[in-house]
Amino acid sequence: MPQLSLRRLKASAARFVRGMSGQGISELYGTTDGKAVGTYVEHAFQDYLRESGFDYVRGSSASGVDFPELEVDLKVTSLRQPQSSCPFSEASQKVYGLGHHLLVFVYDKRDDAASSEALLDFRYAIFVERRRTADYQTTAGLLRILEQGGNKDDVVAFLEERNLPLDEIGRERLAERILKEPPVLGYLTVSNALQWRLQFGRIVSVVGQGGVYGVESLL
Repeated sequence: MPQLSLRRLKASAARFVRGMSGQGISELYGTTDGKAVGTYVEHAFQDYLRESGFDYVRGSSASGVDFPELEVDLKVTSLRQPQSSCPFSEASQKVYGLGHHLLVFVYDKRDDAASSEALLDFRYAIFVERRRTADYQTTAGLLRILEQGGNKDDVVAFLEERNLPLDEIGRERLAERILKEPPVLGYLTVSNALQWRLQFGRIVSVVGQGGVYGVESLL
């Protein structure tokens, strides 16, 4: 059995969404529950990979990612509201990314009343490299401060202003790390919650304009 590599995962993702686009799915007819659609597509993709004969470890809720050996998590989201949730680990994820890559399928759903089936038109399949999964506004602001010669106090004040879920000591430590290890520009919108709320509108816009390094259109 061939081992599932990052290259093979990307190629399989492209083939899968092309093949699934336009297929009638009776189970999803009439549903407006994005989570139900996402779960259906995620399971279908895992089945597709198994049927393709790939050897890989399937993720679990404990691992937090769908493809732990490749450090890739799959997100399926609607074009009308491209967003998802993600387990919260630590506040620095807003600055340095989630700690894993993202594979994002973006679909447009419509229901065919004549056949009582849902049709999913997959508009995008996007691979986001782990460092690009940080929050855009947070990383853009920090990079601007560093480019202008800002010091630790400036960084701490910015982190407080951005309402990162940190206490005073946590902000100090993160500011010291940022000065030693500047982040790269992230392309997600990561909102504070019990879980991170990820919004993908920017990566959709970026790939529509040709993409950037670390945000790759697979279609």
